[in-house]
Amino acid sequence: MAKPAQGTKYRGSICDFPDFDPSQDAETLYNAMKGFGSDKEAILELITSRSNRQRQEICQNYKSLYGKDLIADLKYELTGKFERLIVGLMRPPAYGDAKEIKDAISGIGTDEKCLIEILASRTNEQIHQLVAAYKDAYERDLEADIIGDTSGHFRKMLVVLLQGTREEDDVVSEDLVQQDVQDLYEAGELKWGTDEAQFIYILGNRSKQHLRLVFDEYLKTTGKPIEASIRGELSGDFEKLMLAVVKCIRSTAEYFAERLFKAMKGLGTRDNTLIRIMVSRSELDMLDIREIFRTKYEKSLYSMIKNDTSGEYKKALLKLCGGDDDAAGQFFPEAAQVAYQMWELSAVARVELKGTVHPTGDFNPDADAKALRKAMKGLGTDEDTIIDIIAHRSNAQRQQIRQTFKSHFGRDLMADLKSELSGDLARLILGLMMPPAHYDAKQLKKAMEGAGTDEKALIEILATRTNAEIQAINEAYKEDYHKSLEDALSSDTSGHFKRILISLATGNREEGGEDRERAREDAQEIADTSSGDKSSLETRFMMILCTRSYPHLRRVFQEFVKMTNYDVEHTIKKEMSGDVRDVFVAIVQSVKNKPLFFADKLYKSMKGAGTDEKTLTRIMVSRSEIDLLNIRREFIEKYDKSLHQAIEGDTSGHFLKALLAICGGKD
Repeated sequence: MAKPAQGTKYRGSICDFPDFDPSQDAETLYNAMKGFGSDKEAILELITSRSNRQRQEICQNYKSLYGKDLIADLKYELTGKFERLIVGLMRPPAYGDAKEIKDAISGIGTDEKCLIEILASRTNEQIHQLVAAYKDAYERDLEADIIGDTSGHFRKMLVVLLQGTREEDDVVSEDLVQQDVQDLYEAGELKWGTDEAQFIYILGNRSKQHLRLVFDEYLKTTGKPIEASIRGELSGDFEKLMLAVVKCIRSTAEYFAERLFKAMKGLGTRDNTLIRIMVSRSELDMLDIREIFRTKYEKSLYSMIKNDTSGEYKKALLKLCGGDDDAAGQFFPEAAQVAYQMWELSAVARVELKGTVHPTGDFNPDADAKALRKAMKGLGTDEDTIIDIIAHRSNAQRQQIRQTFKSHFGRDLMADLKSELSGDLARLILGLMMPPAHYDAKQLKKAMEGAGTDEKALIEILATRTNAEIQAINEAYKEDYHKSLEDALSSDTSGHFKRILISLATGNREEGGEDRERAREDAQEIADTSSGDKSSLETRFMMILCTRSYPHLRRVFQEFVKMTNYDVEHTIKKEMSGDVRDVFVAIVQSVKNKPLFFADKLYKSMKGAGTDEKTLTRIMVSRSEIDLLNIRREFIEKYDKSLHQAIEGDTSGHFLKALLAICGGKD
């Protein structure tokens, strides 16, 4: 069993089995595999209940008693994923890593994700043991094999990590932290091209404690997290490796929680990844991974494994997991601290919001107006020219083009575009031509007109706009439709949902910072789900979520976790339903991370059969000059593919071309 550092608690899920008898265990396994068929239940029960050290003793005793190799017998008797899992548990950790890496670089193609996961996450000692185990098992030099199978900066960083020479001193020099921040900034953001060697040297050698301070100072100095600079300056497998290193420096357990979630979400399961992590972390930090998983994804690792796997394979994985954090009394007290720290980080992070559409230099509204008139004159329409101009001008510049078009030709540009274009492209281009507040007002009007109400559109707009944006929408709505937005909402919605939307539509959210004492009181107010009826609970949530400032609400959510061991979003989903639940969840997600909220909406608009073009268009238009670049970063971080790729795979024709122009980059 892996021994915890002195003074720290053991955080693995598998411990030494008490009253261990290796000879008895060897006999039990022999009998389970003797004769026709095998007793898989007995095998999984025994092997998942013993520590790795104890399993090695069982192997030795098995050979002494029966003259046979236990791993070879298990391979012969078992099949598929269950066999891979059980055999993986039987190998010493370093030899398990060595086997994974050997498989990753053998044959045609390389499993770069496996190389990245192992080499970015292991300690110096684990790396040294891995190199020795590889040499012993395959009589080959691991560094030479990695060099032979990879290339470029990706290879250089892997070789640096393979040395296992990361500094381990906890004493940090403030001067060196400042120097490293400056060196990284100059190597990336301030340089034409990128000095990859600086990134490799600093991220590959400095201690974890030192680098955490470097990342904090980098954010303060540059206004952006180190991850954003890595994505902007590096590419391909090298970029993925460096991002993995940063994640492991910040929190190895969070890195693995994220890897496990991605291995099981969506269609299909990445079983190799799932097996590798569950085996390799079972005696190191599985309890930490479980805590973070439960806090971050609002479901337990246990429940996700249970729903995503089957048979003996599932039973064995659940044994390694070690407990269900959704069960009563099972949610770890430590998880509150993990979540609390996550909110601490988010509270200090001041990420600069950036759009993808900017004012064009050398802007000439006269030339643009003439080019657009030419593109729509005569037979046929030149959609390419229309897209090229409108998607690459800021909204303010588009308004100048509209005025110039009318002055020159006595025609309404919007009317001409409407008659020349059709379908999704028309909705997108016309949306870009409208001033933002008038566009939002129109989207709200469309959501409420006709049979039925598009509650999702109402929620998306009203739960995410700033006070200034809401006030501008109110004015635009009154101007365009001769009716107040509040009256429209009142006549088209009802109950608590109506009250919440009207509260949001007043645009009276507080705009100050946090008040810690008041945040504790607010958290207590919404944490008490047992007092009063459901209506009273919804009113309490509305009074706080619809009126407090974003910085204050972040502190409220933090205090809420501390009091209840649950994320506020989890409580809303548990205690409420329907549109009320959906609007409160949208507010919480927007407060936590607005770009991620929109990234999720974009992903859902394109996943599965069919595309929700209205949502896709609405978000791309409305966020293009505000935070679409941030949305792109969140999208690729969460879904392992870029927004550009998602749009490319889900749309076509001129609509596709216009969306990609707004998207602004491939990431």
